[in-house]
Amino acid sequence: MMLRRLSTSLLLIAGTCCRIWAQTETPATAIAPGDNLNLRYADGIVAIVEEKVITVDDVRHEIQPLINQLQKEARNEQEFNQKLEQLQDSVIQQLVDKVLIIKEFRKHKDGEDEKKIPDSFIDNRIAEMLSDQFDNDRSKFLAYLRGRGMTMKDYRKDIEEDIIYHYMRQQQQKSQSIVSPVKIAQFYKENKDQFFQEDSIHLRLIQLNKSETENEEGLRSRAQAIITRFNAGEKFEDLAKELSEDTKRSKGGDWGWMKRTDLKPEFADPIFILKKNSVTDPIVTPDGCFVLFVEDRKYAGIQPLDQVREQIEHILMTQSTQADTEHWLERLRRSGYVKHF
Repeated sequence: MMLRRLSTSLLLIAGTCCRIWAQTETPATAIAPGDNLNLRYADGIVAIVEEKVITVDDVRHEIQPLINQLQKEARNEQEFNQKLEQLQDSVIQQLVDKVLIIKEFRKHKDGEDEKKIPDSFIDNRIAEMLSDQFDNDRSKFLAYLRGRGMTMKDYRKDIEEDIIYHYMRQQQQKSQSIVSPVKIAQFYKENKDQFFQEDSIHLRLIQLNKSETENEEGLRSRAQAIITRFNAGEKFEDLAKELSEDTKRSKGGDWGWMKRTDLKPEFADPIFILKKNSVTDPIVTPDGCFVLFVEDRKYAGIQPLDQVREQIEHILMTQSTQADTEHWLERLRRSGYVKHF
């Protein structure tokens, strides 16, 4: 009998599980010629975990979507091979841990039947896959399964195990306590350099585009009229919604927070000398005429603790989660049967 308390959480994560790749994926054996897995594991077996055999093809299937990015990041063949071997080791450990985590989920407790994922969850996930990756073409989907040497039963089992794996990892991450103010203050004291902020402004702007019959002076005149209305008390945001001719018009010309290095010198130089709630004079460029508005300012320097408290709390919670998760996995590894080859 499936525990009721699991149902909501499983529904929430079901849509994010199961990395199923399109039917056009590269065959596993063609992922990376010379990936050395056949040399490392001559009989094709990487590990045995409980009763499950993890094969070279299992590892290749997980690595395949990551190869292109790995090739982009590597500066030469030697670095690529080093990164590839590190990735292989990481994937192998993940596959081992996945088996142990699923075993932990299915473990019997006194008076309880073995826990299962409702069939409806799996059915819904298959329907999503058919729609998202196979255009609701069942023949393409079945061809994909044949290409992987899988039956529908195998596929359903894979989906169920992926849902279990992600659910269990998620539950482990939820078990963290609140970080104490003392720890937050200590982290801030020891890592102040992390919280240096550059001079930045919250930018709104109005762009005016030159018409075929308009000269530069006409543009400046229109921009100056806008500045006059702003100085008379109208909100810059409302003026931008009414008059700006750029893509941010509907948002009141809001471009968010910008550092000096984010802007061209012709914009950065005049605006970074202004205070909050100030506008520049008209700025004419080949793209048009601009009026820039400083909605808010942050000056360069170390941010005070109160401004970064939530950020530090998130950092410490993440560190705590990683440590607790690793301890949990170590316990599962010690209590399970794992044989590496």
